[in-house]
Formats: sequence, C-alpha cells, structure tokens
Amino acid sequence: MTNELLTLATDAARAAATLLRDQRPSTLQIATKSTATDVVTDMDHAAERLLVQQLRAARPDDGFLGEEGADEQGTSGLTWVLDPIDGTVNYLYGIPGYAVSIGLRDGSGMVIGVVCNPVSGELWSAQRGQGAFLDGHPIRVNEPTDLAMALLATGFGYDAARRARQADVLRSVLPRVRDIRRFGAASLDLCAVACGRVDAYYERGLKPWDLAAGGLIAEEAGARVDGLAGRPAGEDLVIAAPQALFGPLAELLAANRAAED
Repeated sequence: MTNELLTLATDAARAAATLLRDQRPSTLQIATKSTATDVVTDMDHAAERLLVQQLRAARPDDGFLGEEGADEQGTSGLTWVLDPIDGTVNYLYGIPGYAVSIGLRDGSGMVIGVVCNPVSGELWSAQRGQGAFLDGHPIRVNEPTDLAMALLATGFGYDAARRARQADVLRSVLPRVRDIRRFGAASLDLCAVACGRVDAYYERGLKPWDLAAGGLIAEEAGARVDGLAGRPAGEDLVIAAPQALFGPLAELLAANRAAED
C-alpha cells in the first residue's frame, strides 16, 4: 500500500510542479499573511487546489492539512500535509529555489515524503523505514565529524523581532562552522542535508507543512531530525544533522538560545 501512496504523492507533486512552472502568469496576484513580507500568490492557492483534488479523487477518506487553508479531518487515519509552494518569495522573484512538498502522516508520524523542485525537475522521496531517494537513486547524508568543517543551511522568519534574534544566533554560529547557506525553502534545505549538498540545517519557526516531507526524507537518509533538550523537531526549533554532528551543533545552538525569540 505504501508504494501506491508514494506513487500517488509523486504524481500529484509533479502535476503541481508543472502547473507552477508552465502556467505562471506574467503578473502574480499577491496577498500578505503574518507580516507584509510573508506573501501568498494566486498560484499557491491554485497548486493547493490541484493537490487536494488529485489526492482526494484517489483517497476520499483521507484528511488534509495545507498551508493555504486545506483542513479536513478525514476518517482513514491518514492525513496529507501539503505545502504547494515552499519558498513563495523565491517563486515571486523568479529564483529557482522553491518546491512542492507533500507529506503523509499516520498516528505514528510521517509515512511518506515527496519534495519536487519544479525548475530543476528533481524529486526527493522517502517511505518510513525504506530509505531516501533523489530521482529514484538512494541518497545519504554526509558524515563530517568536525563542526568547524560543516556547511550549514538555515532560514529566517518573517517577523522583524524574530529575524533580529535569529541574526544574533547566526553571528555566534558562523565563526564556528565552515560556512552558512540560506536557500529560502525549508523542504529543499532538508533535502540538501539528505543528499549531502549541505552537512546540517537548523531553523526556528517551521510549520508542519514546512517540515513534514523534508524531515522524513532527511531522517531516512541518515540524519537526526530533532529539537533541543530532547524535544521533537517543531516550531520551536528544527535541527537536521548526521548523528556525529547533531550533538555539537545542538550544544552550540542551545548556548545561543536558538529556540527563543
């Protein structure tokens, strides 16, 4: 059954990616959400509608949780967690760093994760307990042992006070690592950890749809994905790193109160 669900998620992600890439209007209709810089476009809504319609046609009893408003309980015990455009600001500016993210969770956690970059065509996928893949090929995290040689990815919130606090944390982290990358889409950051394009990732403020698919893919590729002090990864903080790096990175982030505003 999980293979069928993975195929369904893959097909839906590719369909939404095609919509976003090929039907992007010359002028996007834009609204704001939490702040003036936190934007949503008409294409976010169109892509989420497409995802819900396609998944519901095959799975009418499943629930839905989507960034742009999909919220249905369902009766099957399975819930699709959807981010139709992770990296909307990148999409708005024509930066090729955005993704369609589809996760599926049951009562025990995430079952399936699929992340598709519409511009590159790359598709990351994972099933719980079955490993992680990029375009069908197995992927694995890097295994650096020294934090000083680690390339980290991170991101920033939209609230000005939180961004200022995150900048303070980064100021302390940056001298202790190889370098920092900021791509602008959490799902792609997590997938970058999974396939070794960066060594680790941390960010405060992720919502369930930001973490769902990419978090499973990173875990299945060998990363530990957690918060601080034994807390699960979530809105307080997400750290994704190989086991050897997780402890030193978590210690550095805790010392700099990265889970606080």
